[in-house]
Amino acid sequence: MINLFTTHIASLSIHRVGNKSRNEAIFLSSEPYKMDDELTPLLKEFFLKPFRDKEENYFQFTHEADLEFNEIYAIASEIFQHPETIHEQSKKITKHLFDQSIHPHIKSGEVYIAYLENMQIDNEKVDGIGIFKSELKQEFLQFSEKENQLEAFLQQGVNLNKLDKGCLIFNVKKEDGYKVLSVDSNRYDARYWLESFLGVDTFEDENFFTKKYLKFCQGFAKDVVFPAEDKKEEVLFMNRAVNHFAKNDTFEETAFVNEVIDNPDLIPEFNHYKTEKAPKYSIEDLTSFPIANTAVTDARKKIKNVINLDTNIQIKMDFINPESAERFVEKGWDEEKQMYYYLVYFNQEQKS
Repeated sequence: MINLFTTHIASLSIHRVGNKSRNEAIFLSSEPYKMDDELTPLLKEFFLKPFRDKEENYFQFTHEADLEFNEIYAIASEIFQHPETIHEQSKKITKHLFDQSIHPHIKSGEVYIAYLENMQIDNEKVDGIGIFKSELKQEFLQFSEKENQLEAFLQQGVNLNKLDKGCLIFNVKKEDGYKVLSVDSNRYDARYWLESFLGVDTFEDENFFTKKYLKFCQGFAKDVVFPAEDKKEEVLFMNRAVNHFAKNDTFEETAFVNEVIDNPDLIPEFNHYKTEKAPKYSIEDLTSFPIANTAVTDARKKIKNVINLDTNIQIKMDFINPESAERFVEKGWDEEKQMYYYLVYFNQEQKS
């Protein structure tokens, strides 16, 4: 879990890159940007807001030969060792980005490299490096008074409400390739940013494994439990799955299967489904791992606990008290109407 509200921009360098294939230029500022009290909080919000609003899917720097050959990883390591060199190192980062800007779709834009202090990740205060890029310009009107006339003229600028690309490099897990977060609002050139420029891959930690396994459980519930039983059992299966993760620090697949799968006939189906679908969810050979509580909380928020019926009626199941569905909701078949029904028991209606 990250907290960026106390983050301080200690240094900021601003450069510009063009598209190399179109013979556009690169512009490198000779000095760091001079921060001021008016613009600094606006830039901080511009840089960091997309990461506060985004799900925490971490990456790590990689290289097929050796991690040290990843250019951004090597530069980041140098900056963390010698923060005072960040402006000169920012020029290397910008040149590297320029060298990757060879696809016709890649847009020119400003590049901002910041040294960030007091970032919090997993309840630990760390320094970090921010690399951001603004590409799309918006038109806006400016006005000036000329004698007794108000005149309007058109200008172009960067919209501070939308960052086009960015990454945060946290000074943790250096031996694994650091922990990195990335945002990219322009999907047409995602490979250029993540693969060509940053050279990152998914960070496979407890957060990653917890999310992936719960996502796999959702797939099993939808593809196997629902067709074999019904929507109620699909919802209850996911509720049991999430509760199992919530109350344990370590995941053990055998204990999970025995506790969560009520119907013994579905256990072979579960094993078969995992063998078949494991590559899709990146859980090959995954039977034991530490559980990340934040990932469980995020998953619980996204799991649907509603039964939608074709008669325009919804039945919402309670994940906090799942035993209520077991005791007070029954499914049956009405011969006369030739329709399924749910029978719901209760003592009194609750005030909304």
